[in-house]
Amino acid sequence: MALATFGAGCFWGVELTFQQLDGVISATSGYEGGTLENPTYEDVCTNQTGHAEVVQVDFDPTVISYEALLDVFWRSHNPTHLNRQGADIGSQYRSVIFYHDDEQKNCAEASRDKLVSSAKYSAPIATVIEPASTFYPAEDYHQKYLEKRGLSACHT
Repeated sequence: MALATFGAGCFWGVELTFQQLDGVISATSGYEGGTLENPTYEDVCTNQTGHAEVVQVDFDPTVISYEALLDVFWRSHNPTHLNRQGADIGSQYRSVIFYHDDEQKNCAEASRDKLVSSAKYSAPIATVIEPASTFYPAEDYHQKYLEKRGLSACHT
């Protein structure tokens, strides 16, 4: 098994997107990249802790590759939006890839560079690629939030 960690706006939709993929064992909503230990949702929403809402993906690399997960990440949000996705605004909603080793770092940078070269977007890519730090799982009520409510997206 391997880990991948992505921030692409509100974690509810990101979690559901990754959870549905073959080879993904689990997708857990949480917080990463900030300075406060054991942050709560309320803490992160102050936009003062430095955390991003992220999803930590536990996956089987013999079934789905990290590169395939990156492709899903890029397609699942607009990576040109700085500190926002849709109506959600703040640094906690930033587009970010937290890499767990040098191989993931190289793959993430190569996939970003490929996207830039494709000229798919006229605006610059705002996605940050940085080393993984401490991952804090979000509160239980955030886990499988959309699934528990029978929803397929955050904004319907």
